[in-house]
Amino acid sequence: MRAAIVGIAGPMLSAAEASLFSATPPAGVILFSRNIENPSQLASLVASLRAVLPPDAVLMVDQEGGRVARLRPPGWQRHPPAALLGRLYDADRAAGLRAAWLTGALIGLEARAVGMDVVSAPVLDLGLPGTSAAIGDRAFHANPRIVARLGRAFAKGLLAAGIQPVMKHIPGHGRALVDSHLALPTVEATALASDLLPFAANAALPWAMTVHIRYTRWDAEHPATVSEIIIRSIVRGRLRFAGVLVSDDLAMQALDGTPAARATATLGAGVDLALFCSGDRQANEEVLAAVPGISPGSRARLAHARAMAAASLTPLEPDRLGAERDRLLPA
Repeated sequence: MRAAIVGIAGPMLSAAEASLFSATPPAGVILFSRNIENPSQLASLVASLRAVLPPDAVLMVDQEGGRVARLRPPGWQRHPPAALLGRLYDADRAAGLRAAWLTGALIGLEARAVGMDVVSAPVLDLGLPGTSAAIGDRAFHANPRIVARLGRAFAKGLLAAGIQPVMKHIPGHGRALVDSHLALPTVEATALASDLLPFAANAALPWAMTVHIRYTRWDAEHPATVSEIIIRSIVRGRLRFAGVLVSDDLAMQALDGTPAARATATLGAGVDLALFCSGDRQANEEVLAAVPGISPGSRARLAHARAMAAASLTPLEPDRLGAERDRLLPA
């Protein structure tokens, strides 16, 4: 398998995509709204992907709740945004933590039922005043300790459903004033311990996603995703994160260069997997041709993540969990 996760173009796997994945298999595929129409269509797509991908390739989906949700009604439940869980925590700490766990578990159950392995959540960025709308209500709270607690509860819910969670966006998007989908944010603050705290507190989680932000305090030249200084000294060093590290979407406008150059730069910085989400077949071909096979270290981290989810899997009753969450959330 190549050290990349890629998107696909539409609701069906094309013959060209199937041929590409057979010839140069990616480490996984990430699905978006463009790929998901209804449960029966998604079941067919997942079967097509599993038929051409290696057995240990992952299927990933962004499913945070709120506005970042690829599995949507009427086929699937609507889930609350992280900020609503943060407000509930302010009113009743125990209720907030329980609702966060329940939301993770309910999202995880739906994701696992449709054949997903990995859910790109929870968001551990701080919800600071003036932060980019790209984060907004995706953040649990402004207080880093509360973010850490709610994020951990949400992630444990996902794990209980047998899903591997991805904490993001390490080492923190909360101070960015522009949307990294559109341009490269620069953070010049020097006091960043609070931004790091939620990630440090959750360093035992199996996956983390990098952020396309330049932090001048650590590396004045490179954004975190392609910064060896930040990946090795901060993420792997100071935060002691030892799990699977995946880039944020390399198709975002915060980065320069060709798809292949972006992918090789992020792997060169020490990231395990390059993520390229556009679904453009030509770009996927370029990325998969450019990146190497998964390294032994990355393969071991992926195996540990799978084992962690398998060991955490718990029998759960979705109807009961949903009813309990309904009672906890404000009307």
